[in-house]
Amino acid sequence: MNPIFHALFQKSRYLTNCLNEVLKQHQLYSSQWTILYCLHKNGPMTLTQIWKYLNVEAPSITRAITRLEALGWVQRLDGVDKREKIVTLTAQAVERLPAITATILAFEEEMVGSLTAEEQQQFIKLLEKMKG
Repeated sequence: MNPIFHALFQKSRYLTNCLNEVLKQHQLYSSQWTILYCLHKNGPMTLTQIWKYLNVEAPSITRAITRLEALGWVQRLDGVDKREKIVTLTAQAVERLPAITATILAFEEEMVGSLTAEEQQQFIKLLEKMKG
């Protein structure tokens, strides 16, 4: 196995676990946060747009959206086509996003704080060079 992949997989698991711990205070998991962030960044989206954007299987997104809806974070609205559902953030979510964002920013700084700005840019460029 190429050591790059092992390192990436290990670091990805580590970061996800750490982020889940940090997000507990907001009663969220990292997978839920990625959906909330996606909707915050892009505005209302269909389920298909969400799973394609996040590169996650459709059933996983549907389950996560159902859970977020039950928790009051998102709501589903009818699209132009009755079968299509538009997912949007609720007022509660919009109100709570600044606090969550502050938590995320502190977490990110803790994780990459040992890298210089130049190293961070170099790392992004290297990741972009990879296929996929």
